[in-house]
This record gives sequence, structure tokens and C-alpha cells, in this order.
Amino acid sequence: MAVEELQSIIKRCQILEEQDFKEEDFGLFQLAGQRCIDEGHIEQLLEIIQNEKNRVIIKNMGWNLVGSVVRCLLWNKEDEKRKYYLLMLDLLVKLCNPKELLLGLLELIEEPSGKQISQIILLLLQPLQTVIQKLHNNKAYSVGLALSTLWSQLSLLPVPYSKEQIQTDEYGLCQCCKALIEFTKPFVEEVINDKENSVESENEKLKDELLKFCFKSLKCPLLTAQFFEQSKEAGDDPLRCFASEIIGFLSAIGHPFPKMIFNHGRKKKTWDYLEFEEEEDKQLADSMASLAYLVFVQGISIDQLPMVLSPSYLLQFNMGHIEVFLQRTEESIFSKGVDLLENGLLRIEDNSLLHHYLEIKSFLTVPQGLVKVMTLCPIETLRKKSLAMLQLYINKLDSQGKYTLFRCLLNTSNHSGVEAFIIQNIKNQIDVSLKKTQNNKWFTGPQLISLLDLVLFLPEGAETDLLQNSDRIMASLNLLRYLVIKDNEKDNQTGLWTELGKIENNFLKPLHTGLNMSKAHYEAEIKNSQENSQVVQKSKDLCSVTVGGEEIPNMPPEMQLKVLHSALFTFDLIESVLARVEELIEIKTKSTPEENIGIK
Repeated sequence: MAVEELQSIIKRCQILEEQDFKEEDFGLFQLAGQRCIDEGHIEQLLEIIQNEKNRVIIKNMGWNLVGSVVRCLLWNKEDEKRKYYLLMLDLLVKLCNPKELLLGLLELIEEPSGKQISQIILLLLQPLQTVIQKLHNNKAYSVGLALSTLWSQLSLLPVPYSKEQIQTDEYGLCQCCKALIEFTKPFVEEVINDKENSVESENEKLKDELLKFCFKSLKCPLLTAQFFEQSKEAGDDPLRCFASEIIGFLSAIGHPFPKMIFNHGRKKKTWDYLEFEEEEDKQLADSMASLAYLVFVQGISIDQLPMVLSPSYLLQFNMGHIEVFLQRTEESIFSKGVDLLENGLLRIEDNSLLHHYLEIKSFLTVPQGLVKVMTLCPIETLRKKSLAMLQLYINKLDSQGKYTLFRCLLNTSNHSGVEAFIIQNIKNQIDVSLKKTQNNKWFTGPQLISLLDLVLFLPEGAETDLLQNSDRIMASLNLLRYLVIKDNEKDNQTGLWTELGKIENNFLKPLHTGLNMSKAHYEAEIKNSQENSQVVQKSKDLCSVTVGGEEIPNMPPEMQLKVLHSALFTFDLIESVLARVEELIEIKTKSTPEENIGIK
């Protein structure tokens, strides 16, 4: 019945001119064709499509059947009639109006979600490529529209993270990336081959569309993609192969990556098109950072870089990209910033990175970004690596650079552990300076005193939360202890003895008062907790304790007592070091120059 109905519609249309086809003819053809497919009359439908007499009708109306054929191919993967569906799709692609077919195929690609996204893309990439190659007018627009649609759908797929996920490729992203490269190659080759022969404006437009696609791909999936280690396995890494091809496309269409990455961020840009210049800054920044990582860390096409570039220049150029990575919260992305920083720092000798570089914004924001990773990242290995990179960064700076960075981080980190780390580094630099025959002005005398003003004080005086700031306080006391031992009052190389009165008033005396207050408070809380625990043991309930105006989360009484005793132990430790510092000060101020006090 469905076949007869379709033949009737075709017979009526055969006597009409192409321009006389009506909208209702298209609708009736589509409904009848759909019924033929639903009822399984595939071979009869194929005969109708292949009939030379129906060529004009199929050219104008056949594209309406593509959706039904594609859905059958997706739903009936084991169907014995699958070969007929594939043949029908192939015929429709060859015979139908390419402009209508292009829009129809892109609509089909936009429809699915989840795992079906990759299935339909893999099915339709070849037909889509064939259709676009048949279009001679506005080909650049068609290529751009297709690549944008494909990229938008692929960006919805989760990027595999581990080696196992990449090999399993559950959502088909890796397969799609490989197929997308094959889809794009003919258009890249067209740009290369037609540089002299084609209409220049159309060729440039096609280049522009390909350039946009490459940069979108650098952002997704390559910004978050993880790669196998550079070994024999690297060749089997589909995402690495995709990255290599994308970078190759850039060079092939006249945009080699050295030219792009070295000009990115300059006031005077070198892109060929204003339209691309007006791309979203963030998207372009993410793409450029991804490109820098692929080249410098993964080593893709790194042989294209000029060999004359100095390590400090490469670091300067990469710092902006590292900053972009570290601003992100996704572990798979900001970890690349840490790796890129390591790559740049390892090329530089210790103490050779000039302080002038810190006038560039990213040279201060990058270490601040490392601090955020160190303090907020839930993954221990990344926290430790960020700490190691911050230390490596400090080691590369010259003395004035170290001094400037220390001041910056002491003012901005707002984290006791980080401040303790910086104070320990200050102590190390003072030690190096005192051992040299010629003192380093940045870690002795007036410059050092200015730095010590940020270290030897309590932010809120005696009211400072000593427990929360215990790491910083202990590091400050140890630094002061070291200074008292190493610098004699007569020599006063560090300027400590001149400023001793200020240090006592701003640091030591408030610390004494704060310790007395804190210990009294916690001892009272321990007494209350012990009394409450007797009541709680009878009811077997949890209890709560308020410390410093904040309530400790509900926990068993014995656990709360452990927490409170631990706090008291910290106060006792601080108090013992404080007592030793004051003892040393007293000895030094009363001793003769011949007396020698050793570090204990």
C-alpha cells in the first residue's frame, strides 16, 4: 500500500516542471517514503530512487528521507537490511540537492545526546564531506557551519581522563576526533593547492574557518585532555594524534604556531582578519595556553621553534599561558599550568632570573596561583608539586626578585602554612647573605628590617588566633632565634638590635599576653568538657564545645578532649621557643663579644 501510494505521488510529479513542485507534494512524498521504510519496503524504495525517470523528483524531495534512513541505521545495527539503508543513504547523498541536504544532515547531527552523539557523527561525516565538496558557492561558509556544528556536539562529550578511559572510549570522543581530522583534510588541502588558482577572498575565508576550528579544538577537547607519557605508547594516543594534526593544520594553512604564540598578547596583533581578533578573549587565551602546553610539555612540533630563544624569554612568553591554566579550577587543566611552569623553570639557572621580570603581572600572579593550588586542591600530589614549583621559582630569582616575591606573598597568601614557608625562605636567604664576604643589601640592614616588619608581628595583637596562626608564629620565632644567635649586637649586620624594642612591643609582648589568654581559655574548655562527658556517657550522646567563639563540630567527648589537649600542646611549644628566644636576647645583650652561642 505504501509503495503504491509513493508511486502515485511520483507519477503525478513526473509530469510537472521542477519549479512547479508544491509544498504539499514534498509533504506527501515524505510521508509515503517514511511509510515504505517503516513497513520494510526498502528494496522497492531503492528501485524508485535509482529510476532515472525520478531523478528530478529525488533531487528536490529525496533529502526528506535522509532522517528516516539515518534513524534506521542507528536503531537497527544488526538488521540484515542494513546494507540497503547504507546504499540508500549513499544514493540520496549523490542525487539530492546539496544545499538542502547539508542543512538536513546538520540538523540530524544536532539532535542526539549522550553516546548517540558520536554514533551519528561517525555515520554522517563522510556523507557530509561529500555534500560540501559538491557545493561550489559559499563553500567556506558551509565548511564553517559544519565544523561549528560538529564541534558544538563533540564539546558535550566527556573527555576521557585515564589511559583506560582513552582506550575504552566509552562515549566515542577519540574515534570522532580521528574521523574529524579525515573530514577536515580535503579542505586544508584545498587551501594549500588553491593559493594561486582560486578566488583569493573565498580561499582566505576558508582559511579563516579552518583557523577558528583549530582554535576551538585546542580548547575542547585538548585543553582538558590527558596524554600518555612520551614513549612508544605516545603513537597510540588518539588525543595526542589529534593534537598533532591540529597543529599541523595551523602550519599548513599559513599560521605556524611560533608566529601565533609569540605574537599573542602583544598590543599590535598580526592576525590576518579583524573578525578573528574579535573572538572572545577568554576562548582565545584558553586555546593559546593549550597550544603552548602541547608544544613545550608534550613536545609536539617543538622542532619548529627557533633555537636561538633564551630560557628566560621562553618563560616570559609562557607565564601568561601558565596564569590562564592556574585560574581554572579543574584539576586536569590547572595541573597543566604547573607542568608548563616546571618546563620553563628547569631551563633557567638558579639566581639568574632578573627582578625586572616581576614588573610583568603574570610573574606575581603565577606564584599566587600556586599558593591557591597548595592550599585548596584536594589532591595531595598536586599540592606537593605546586609547593615544589614555588620553591623552584624562588630559587631561580635573583636576590631582589626573591625579596619582592616574599613581600608579595606575605601580604596576599592569608595562610599560616604558606607564610611559614616564606619565612623559612627568608631565613635561608639571610643565612646565605651573612656567609658572603660582601653582604646582600636585600637581606641585611634596612631592607631586611622592612621585610621583618611583615614577619615579626601579630596581625591582631594579643587577640590574634594563635592556634590558626601557629605555623607562622613558630616560623617567626625560629627566624628571630636564628637572628639573635647569628648576628652580634656589635656587628648588627641585619639591623635586628636596632629594632629590638619595636620587635618586643609588636611581637614578643603581645604573644606572651595572647598565650596566657589562649591557655586559660582552653584549660577552661577542657574542664567543662570533662564535666560534660560524665553526663554524656550516661546518655551516650555527642556533645559540642565552643572554642574562640566557634563551635567544634559534634564529636565524642574523648575526641573533643584530644583536640583541646592538642591545642594546649601547641601553645606550650610556642611558649618554650618564645622563652628560649628571650633567654638568648638577654644573654646576648649582657654578654661580651667573645662569647659564642651555638644553635641548639
